[in-house]
Amino acid sequence: MSLPTPAAERPFVPLAIAVLTVSDTRTPADDRSGDTLAARIEAAGHRLADRAIVPDDVEAIRARVGAWIADAGIDVVITTGGTGFTGRDVTPEALEPLFEKRMEGFSTVFHMVSFAKIGTSTLQSRATAGVANATYIFCLPGSPGACRDGWDEILVKQLDIRHRPCNFVEILPRLDEHLKRDKAKS
Repeated sequence: MSLPTPAAERPFVPLAIAVLTVSDTRTPADDRSGDTLAARIEAAGHRLADRAIVPDDVEAIRARVGAWIADAGIDVVITTGGTGFTGRDVTPEALEPLFEKRMEGFSTVFHMVSFAKIGTSTLQSRATAGVANATYIFCLPGSPGACRDGWDEILVKQLDIRHRPCNFVEILPRLDEHLKRDKAKS
């Protein structure tokens, strides 16, 4: 009988992660939140699979993320922006209908981390997450600080197979086993 491999001895598994900035005003030249996420993704050893900016529009957001979750080469999508309460903030409305499973705990943990830094202002975020087509989707607020907090305090750990007691990487191949899709087997 073989013993389980200790977390410290597990080899790192790089993931393909796409980043979407949702904004009516950001351009590639001034997308600080997207830059923050891209830099952290690559510094952690993952691959930035794609990056885009779309306006605060339900159909534009859903189309871009829909294309990424249909791509078997993309494991994770992280969005930044559009999670507030203004009339143009529609990221949750665009993406939650795609979720096969909601990740209720992500919002809770994000708000705990955020509360420690910005207090009750964390209530102004509708950060959300879920799984769609064997792809993790995380929706973060549009500030660089929120992106740092979401990545540094939550995602860097959960997207690392060496993190214990458990992480998202080890269950990635099983996300859609009930549907017997090819993506879950690759």
